[in-house]
Amino acid sequence: MTISAERLKDLLHVTDASLDLVASIAEDRGDHAVERLRFRLSDGPEIRGFMTRPIASRGRGPALLYAHAHGGKYDIGASELLEGRPALLDAPGPVLAREGYVTFCIEMPTFGERAGVTESAAAKAALWRGRTLFGQMLGEQAAALTWLASRGDVDAGRIGMTGISMGATLSYFLTAIDTRIAAVAHLCSYADFTTLIETGAHDLHGHYLTIPGLLSETSNGEIAGLIAPRPQLICVGLDDPLTPPPAIRRAFTATAAAYDAAGKRPMLALLEEEGVGHRETETMRRAVLDFFRRHL
Repeated sequence: MTISAERLKDLLHVTDASLDLVASIAEDRGDHAVERLRFRLSDGPEIRGFMTRPIASRGRGPALLYAHAHGGKYDIGASELLEGRPALLDAPGPVLAREGYVTFCIEMPTFGERAGVTESAAAKAALWRGRTLFGQMLGEQAAALTWLASRGDVDAGRIGMTGISMGATLSYFLTAIDTRIAAVAHLCSYADFTTLIETGAHDLHGHYLTIPGLLSETSNGEIAGLIAPRPQLICVGLDDPLTPPPAIRRAFTATAAAYDAAGKRPMLALLEEEGVGHRETETMRRAVLDFFRRHL
């Protein structure tokens, strides 16, 4: 039997968190607005977030929770939404605002302004305390989702999630355990962990993703399958060393089985691109935009 969402949350050690808005500075950029935000986490520290949105509010509309990537670039963090990163075509925030979405991104532990603690140190400290760094990240993303859903310009029933690399992993894991996310599109981080270990590719992934006992109870494909029957788009490059084709195929077999069992196979899409590594492509960008137009 497939693992339950509640059991998965226990394995991941997802923390409870909340965000209280401390400061907000809005900027009109002509065809979209930018908000630079500061929040206080429930355990004390302040973190930054960024939002892009349409200039004119048309009442409650669709929104996206955007999870930033890793890429070993600890200086970027949440600013990815406004400034982009090498793996992206350009900054996603302005593009999504012009498409009509309120898009919100918060900074994850060990990145951006939170890079004073290294990923290795944070992951070890969490594990020694019986928790996980990934569970902390997911807890904070869930708190960001709560804050986003509370906004007067957001339809809480039309919130999607997206991201690339670490942001993709956060996106589909959070969607698996949180039914408030209506649709998810993720890029360049979908692969079966057991196969990654067999090929040695697991060591290309960050320490944040170390989850004791996970593979004794489930797999990435089953976890993504928990999203069924909600819409899910998976984008991967077949030359990406972090997601080798055998690991993609093994994961997708399990995910597709869950959608088949739910009678919702058309809600699952896999976009594979030959000759593409760990990066976004024009084809992926078009697919993601089309996907959210249909499902949000």
